[in-house]
Amino acid sequence: MEIIIKPNPLELGIAAGKTAADLMRKAIAEKRSANIILATGASQFETLNQLIKEDVDWSKVVMFHLDEYIGLPESSPASFRKYLKDRFLAHVPSLKSVYLVDGETDPETECIRLSKLITENPIDVALVGIGENGHLAFNDPPADFETEMPYLVVNLDEECRQQQLGEGWFKTIDDVPKQAISMSVKQIMKSKQIICSVPDKRKANAVKNCVEQPVSNEYPSSILQLHADCRLYLDTDSAGLLKDE
Repeated sequence: MEIIIKPNPLELGIAAGKTAADLMRKAIAEKRSANIILATGASQFETLNQLIKEDVDWSKVVMFHLDEYIGLPESSPASFRKYLKDRFLAHVPSLKSVYLVDGETDPETECIRLSKLITENPIDVALVGIGENGHLAFNDPPADFETEMPYLVVNLDEECRQQQLGEGWFKTIDDVPKQAISMSVKQIMKSKQIICSVPDKRKANAVKNCVEQPVSNEYPSSILQLHADCRLYLDTDSAGLLKDE
């Protein structure tokens, strides 16, 4: 795992977005297409802002995303489909394919649909974040490190739901869904390259556990230590608890 520390979220996002675009261009040059995963949430604002400014042949890009709440309408401000359409897809030319997670249909059927599609499109570049509880996608601790299913139905723990409330996506904790469709840990780890953007002081403990704890499903993001090509982008606040910061 390569750790890159920038002074603030803006510079973190610029660096992460530029690197992601470089890797996409490389994949397109080598095999005429790039299969990518995009994350959502407050941690990804600046990374996506940079990515949409980059010169990428989007007509050769296939996009998946990590997760979506079950039962939440796409019209909700907290919908990850809405997030990606508003913050990314509306600002770039049409992609080769876009596979969004539909949380309003039968969850098991949707998992099967997406699992088949992502198996047919091995991921070149995954953009991910880390939750305050250390989760990857919505794989809260103790995360399932063993399932081979690319997508699965997960239960959201209290800390995860409180984070969504604290970030302002919902008005009350009762509004935060208790289940989601999430990409599995093993599927994320199958990505050729991973760009992990984690700004903000409230993520500092999760970052410390990700980097310094032994790999454990109690610290889901710690598994990134085992990935062959993972870049962890931090700002001075999120890196503040690291021993060698």
